[in-house]
Amino acid sequence: MTVVEASKLGALAGNVLERAGVASNHRRQQVDLLMEAELRGVPSHGLLRLERIVQRIRNGVTDPDAIGEHVWRSPGFLAVDGQRGLGPVVANAALEALKQRARENGVVLAAITNSNHIGMLGWYAERVAEEGYTVIALSTSEALVHPWGGRRAMLGTNPIAIGIPTGSAPFMMDTATSVVSMGEIHDHANRGEPIPEGWAVDGAGNPTTDAAAAKQGAIGPFGQAKGYALGLAFELIVSSLSGAAIGRDVKGTLDDDSICNKGDVFIVIDGPRRDLQAYLEEIRTLPPADGFSEVLIPGERGRACRDKRLREGIPIADEVLARLQALACLEATA
Repeated sequence: MTVVEASKLGALAGNVLERAGVASNHRRQQVDLLMEAELRGVPSHGLLRLERIVQRIRNGVTDPDAIGEHVWRSPGFLAVDGQRGLGPVVANAALEALKQRARENGVVLAAITNSNHIGMLGWYAERVAEEGYTVIALSTSEALVHPWGGRRAMLGTNPIAIGIPTGSAPFMMDTATSVVSMGEIHDHANRGEPIPEGWAVDGAGNPTTDAAAAKQGAIGPFGQAKGYALGLAFELIVSSLSGAAIGRDVKGTLDDDSICNKGDVFIVIDGPRRDLQAYLEEIRTLPPADGFSEVLIPGERGRACRDKRLREGIPIADEVLARLQALACLEATA
């Protein structure tokens, strides 16, 4: 691992995207998303994904200029054709439309298809909550998770993020319905480190701690049967509302040349607001259980990591850094 100043890593990523033909505003959104993942200690959704983003632009399955086509099917339901745009660009445009309509309707929903990888959902949830809205975000992915009791990948990692205004810093939670993301498996493989027992099975459906073998297998659902039930419910909700592909038919977030056909759903609520800080502080001040130093609110560990990495730099896998540097040179001479 090499520790690199956050501003330098962001500049490197921006340089790569600029030379790949991504306009300034769209480039900023994509870099901000990737860098936020790195700052919060989620490298699985960070800069290791940049090489694939560039390759998908080169291969014509991502349009860096698209922002999505919006059709209001009802006063509270926005259907978005992402026009193969960059995930954060399409999502942010949809959220802007939702916020404006939420002021009138109270509750609105966007269902997005034909967009690209949306990245860390908490990035969107926290930003929208900071503006005073409650937001629920759902997304699907390639079939990477085996059903509880099964051996074969049939579901996406199907994350959910929730952002809630509290009167101070917003509450934000962001979790996949799998034990981990496939990006986390790739991150371990890039660093040559084994994965913990229980994370995944190999291509034959046998438990493994080999990250490279796990890439060819399936991840387990979190919470066993309960996580499986939630993941399946989210898959059905997103696919039914957006018309996106489902299950093993989903493609485009883990390869370089398939049109991305997963779905995303955002629900934005503009309603009564109350100060929730007293309740959250009551939770924080509870005596910690054995083995814990404190009781945290979801999202606080990531914020603390962000503050530290802004001060001290971001540790990045040497292989990922070398790929970025090589990609910058390749783009510079293209």
